[in-house]
Amino acid sequence: MTENERFAAMMEKSAALKQRIARELGDAVVGVVAACEKSIAMGGKLMFCGNGGSAADSQHLATEMLVRLRPNKNRKSIAALALTLDASLLTAGGNDYGYDTVFERPLRGLGRPGDVLFGITTSGRSKNVILALQAARELGIVTVGMLGGDGKPAIDACDHVLLVPDTETARIQECHIALGHAVMELLEDRLIASGVA
Repeated sequence: MTENERFAAMMEKSAALKQRIARELGDAVVGVVAACEKSIAMGGKLMFCGNGGSAADSQHLATEMLVRLRPNKNRKSIAALALTLDASLLTAGGNDYGYDTVFERPLRGLGRPGDVLFGITTSGRSKNVILALQAARELGIVTVGMLGGDGKPAIDACDHVLLVPDTETARIQECHIALGHAVMELLEDRLIASGVA
C-alpha cells in the first residue's frame, strides 16, 4: 500500500467511525448535554481529565467553555476546568501519593455534588481516570466517560458513556474531540437560549 493509499484509508476509517457514532450516540450525547446544562444552571462546573492526547482534549474542551467555542456566539464564561493543567499539582501528587491518584486528589478538593466530570480514556483502562470517576460518584458528581474499545473497566464508573467502538488510539481521539465539540456546541446553545450564558 502506498503512503497516499494509507492516508486515504486513515481518513476513510475516521469518517466511517464518525458516521457510526452519529447514528448510534445521539441519545447519549443529548443526555450528556442535559446533565451539563443542569449542573451549570445550578451553579456547578464541568471538569475534565485524561492522559496524553486525552489530557490535551481535557484542556481544549475546558477552554472552549471558559473562553469561547464559536466566534459568533458571545456569552458569559462557563465554569469548566481541566484537572491536567497544573504541573506542580501533577508532580506533587505523583510524588507524594502516586500517579494513579493525580486526578482523584484534586477532584476531592475541587469537586462538589452536582458538578460533572468527563473522564477521557481511549483504552478504558487508565487507572488514574477510573479512580477519579469512582471518587466523583462517591461525591455526588455526575460522571461522563469518553471511552474507546469496549470501555472496560472505566465504563462501570460512568453515569453517561460516549464510547467510540474502536481500538486504534488516533482514530478514537479524533472521534472524542468531535464528540466533545458536539456536546459543548449543543450545551452552549441551550445555555444561551435559557439566559444562563
